[in-house]
Amino acid sequence: MFVSLATVTVFMSAVLLISAGAKSLRTRHITEQMSALGVPQSMMAFLIGAQIAGAAGGIAGLWWGPLGVAAAIGLTLYFAGAVAFHLRAGDRKGALPAAALAMASVALIALRAATL
Repeated sequence: MFVSLATVTVFMSAVLLISAGAKSLRTRHITEQMSALGVPQSMMAFLIGAQIAGAAGGIAGLWWGPLGVAAAIGLTLYFAGAVAFHLRAGDRKGALPAAALAMASVALIALRAATL
């Protein structure tokens, strides 16, 4: 079970760090997408920080379980918010990856709780 937890954690952390890096570059594609979703530019630093904290908390949670559970709960909320923003903007296609990552975050909660 721990191998599954570690695999999903490393995958999620990589996805989060890549996404945070893309957001920090503030490319035209990212800024246009965030604007279309109604995300204010002032929130970008918070979103980047949340993604980095989620990745770090997930990795650290491999050693200290309660931190891993807390990080996974935070990621679930983060991605649920992303799904809501996409759906509110009428972007069903963009909501699918966010929903998949929300489900992966829920899986992290279950896996980490099962290995405490």
